[in-house]
Formats: sequence, C-alpha cells, structure tokens
Amino acid sequence: MSSWVTDLIEQGGYWAIALLMALENIFPPIPSELIMGLGGVGVGQGTFHPAWLVLVGTIGSLAGNYVWFMVGRHWNEDDLRAFVRKHGRWLTLDVETVNRIDRIFDDHGQWVVFFARFIPNIRTMISVPAGLFGMSHKRFILATSAGAAVWNSALVYAGYTLQQNVENIGQYLGPVSLGVIGLLVAVYVWRIIFWRPKEG
Repeated sequence: MSSWVTDLIEQGGYWAIALLMALENIFPPIPSELIMGLGGVGVGQGTFHPAWLVLVGTIGSLAGNYVWFMVGRHWNEDDLRAFVRKHGRWLTLDVETVNRIDRIFDDHGQWVVFFARFIPNIRTMISVPAGLFGMSHKRFILATSAGAAVWNSALVYAGYTLQQNVENIGQYLGPVSLGVIGLLVAVYVWRIIFWRPKEG
C-alpha cells in the first residue's frame, strides 16, 4: 500500500493529500499515519509547506467524516431504538443507554468528536452517532476540524523528524493503536458475557 500512496502524493501534491485523507476517513484501512507522515517527509524536502499540508489534510479528514455524519443524519432515532429493543444484546445496548448517549451528544458532542479523532477506528465511527443524534453541522465541523488539525500536525511533525524512516511511525503508533483496539474488543466481550438490559 505504501508504494502507491507515495507515488500518488509525489504526483498529486496537496490535492493527493486531501483526497487520500478523505478516503482514509471513509475507508479506514488507508492509514493517516502514512499519508501525513509522508507529507512530513515532503516538508523536510521542501515539497510541502507545513501549514498548507496540515490545512489540506484537515480538509480531507473533514470531508471523509462528513460523509459518515450525513449517513447518520439520514437514520431515524425511533428506528434505532426499535432495532436496539430487538437486537440490543449483540450491541450491548438498551434503550436507556441510547437515550443517555443522545443526551451526551446534546451536551458534550463537540468534545466527544474532538477527542475521538485521536482513537484509531473510533475517529471515523464517531461521525455516525454524531449525525444520528442530531449534532449541529457547525459543532460537528468545528470539533472534527480542530481534532483533525491536532492529529495531522502531530503526524506531519513525526514524518518531518523521521524523514525517510517515516514507516517507523507505525512502530510508535502501531502498538498504541493495537492496544486500544485490543482493549475495545476485550470490553466488548466482557459486556456480551455480563450485559443485562435495563429495560425489560
């Protein structure tokens, strides 16, 4: 994967960064660490300006997340609650929990979306409930852009620092990402075993 990503960035410059970051947030297996890390290498080589690089990467991130936000917007909360009543066991959700999540997004949705930008896989998935539970477009755009800008800046700096060893970013972030994913899986299995609905 890294070779064609490298070739595309070399040929497309800023446009390629924006496109790849949008795709990364629609189809997560394309790693943002590699995309923005290679951009950081380009900063060291004089190909990119760091501010413009972070900007276009953030625009791409926002565009990809906005797709999932609009998917969530087109779902119906009542249909979700009906689905949870029927299949909540496998989601480890009950209607009371759904209502609580709804209130959290009403009160603190911007912070949920902001901090989710730093969690692998969750940073894309969070856009769906943000749309589903009626988070405003303005709050979503601001929170997503702010979180993506911080994350992308960190990746650009890492790529600039490591230069041609950019793939080593994965050696630092990879174990953290796997640890987070492993923890989420463990929590899910634990909840499946011990979960009981609060609503009969």
